[in-house]
Amino acid sequence: MGRPRSEDATSGSAAAERERGRFWTRGRTTSLIAVLAAVVIGVIVGGIMGNPSVVPGSASASNAPVETAPGEAEPTQAAPAPPPTEHARQPGTIYLADGGSARLVRDEVDATGTLPVPDSLGEATWWGAGLGAAAGASVMAGHVNWQGALGPFDQLHRAEVGERIEIVDVDGGEWTYETSEVLTLHKDELPARAAELFGQDGVHRLVLVTCGGRYVGGPSGYEDNRIVIATLVGTPDLA
Repeated sequence: MGRPRSEDATSGSAAAERERGRFWTRGRTTSLIAVLAAVVIGVIVGGIMGNPSVVPGSASASNAPVETAPGEAEPTQAAPAPPPTEHARQPGTIYLADGGSARLVRDEVDATGTLPVPDSLGEATWWGAGLGAAAGASVMAGHVNWQGALGPFDQLHRAEVGERIEIVDVDGGEWTYETSEVLTLHKDELPARAAELFGQDGVHRLVLVTCGGRYVGGPSGYEDNRIVIATLVGTPDLA
């Protein structure tokens, strides 16, 4: 996995131009192997995103005690982040409905359909279609928790239809998506629906993925995936 990218590069630099290319908005050509692997991406993505230190969706939704794995210390809970202000918004970042945010990192699935997990809680891996593409899913996967701390994608466990998700591209353009569907699927259910959810054909949609359900360990991690699907309702051109 790559290192977090610097935000100090100037717009005219070669590094900035490469960054724009990786986050290009009006559609993106993925490798043939990535498209074919879309049918299994849902089985693997999220299975290793998190650990049993924090129950997904529970700790940040209430004041209930946080469940920990045997032998682990009680995790500390960070205060909810305040809604981001316009001047504080960073390029290449997704902003969720509750104010949480994650830095987007472009990556590709491999021949087995594995999407590399983000390097940290503050990042989300982005695979597939670009923002505003003519077709296909923009898949963004993030940790629900890690080592006793909740990640921003824990918010997916409280997501509701009609909520807005905003993405700032590398040029500072703002893209707005509206949640249209919220799903919790057992890992065994995903193979039959992977092409529908994550495929690169059909209507363009944003698909956010994280872990959920009971922690079962092994290669699956959590037994479920929490999936939020959203449709494009606002582009930089209309701002």
